[in-house]
Formats: sequence, structure tokens, C-alpha cells
Amino acid sequence: MIRLYHCTDARSFRPLWALEELGLDYELTVMPFPPRYRAKDYMAVNPLGTIPALVDGETFMTESAAIVQYLVTRHGPSPLAVDASDPAYGAWLNWLHFGEATLTFPQTLVLRYRRFEPGKAEVVADDYAKWFLARLKAVDRALQATAPPEGDWLCAGRFTAADISVGYALLLAAQLGLDAEFTPAIAAYWARLQARPGFQAAKASQIRHAPAGAELSPI
Repeated sequence: MIRLYHCTDARSFRPLWALEELGLDYELTVMPFPPRYRAKDYMAVNPLGTIPALVDGETFMTESAAIVQYLVTRHGPSPLAVDASDPAYGAWLNWLHFGEATLTFPQTLVLRYRRFEPGKAEVVADDYAKWFLARLKAVDRALQATAPPEGDWLCAGRFTAADISVGYALLLAAQLGLDAEFTPAIAAYWARLQARPGFQAAKASQIRHAPAGAELSPI
């Protein structure tokens, strides 16, 4: 049985969403954020104290985009993956990791200095918000480069794991209030992502598995 350690709307939402899209059975442990301070027994599972952590038999993983790639390939075949022989394979891999390395990273600084340490470095938060929005232009260009329905998604003419990765970055942007700066194309893309049954099931799952009385406010 796959076990995922998760915090509400944290990076672990990527693999949770993938699990729901794939229809896989899993066990979900929902913890308060950050678990290294608020759920210290988690350190025995992941000494880094970071989220997510996924256990699948002998496999242990902590990187959200890599976990998504693992799930859609190891537990495939699935249309969420793109085969190495497909011309879209390079674009798929690039968007899959772009969602974390290029889009989510700057938002973590915005989250830290606006949400967790306000009054300490607002200038840093503002700079990284601008960084995120500048990098988001690549998503806007990709969505407008191809006509619908192929252009509804980032690559391969269909919804894939790449959309899960980038989609989480948009979820975090919405939590941080950066969605007010979305272009029409990105706003429409974000609406399509939220409308997916897998996205909605992941949202419901994190609420259903939360401990009684747990704080579920977005991070």
C-alpha cells in the first residue's frame, strides 16, 4: 500500500492529486505545517522534516515532482505520462520540473516572509513575487501557442503530470494572492485544473483524512 505524508495544500498536494488521477489505493497521513515543529514524530519517517514523504514498498521519496513522475510511470501505463519515444517527452519532463524548480521555489520565499515571518523581509517577498510572475509568462506563451483543445494543456495535447506540477504552483499562487496577476489564459487554465475530478478528490481527501480538530487553513 502506498503511504503519503501530507500537509494541507503543501507540495505534497502534487502526489496526492496524482494518486487520485491514477485511481490508486493509498493511505494518507495529514499533519500540521510545518511538521518538523508541530508533528515531531514525523522526523522518524523523514529526518529532513520536509513534506512530502512517500513510501511504496521499499521505495522512499521526498521530492514532489519526482514522486509524481514515479507514480505515473511506475504505476502506469497512464496518459499522465509521456513515453520517451514521444516527440513531446522533452517538453513533458521540462514542464514537470519547471513547476517546482522555477515556479514554486520563489513562492516559498513569498510564503515565508509574508505569512510566517511578516515584518522581517517584505522587500524580499515582493522581489520573489515578481520573479514568480515573470517566470509564469512561459506558461502563458505555451497555452496560447496551440489552439484548443490541444492548447488546453501544456504538452502532448492532453492533461499530463506536467499539468499537475505546474498546477500546484498556481494553487500556491492563489493561496498567496498572486492569482490577481494571472493573464486571461492562465486564469482559464487554472479554472480547468480546479474543475478536474482528480483535483477535487484530492482536496476532499486531505479534509477527510485530517485528524479531528486539525487546522485546515491553507499554507
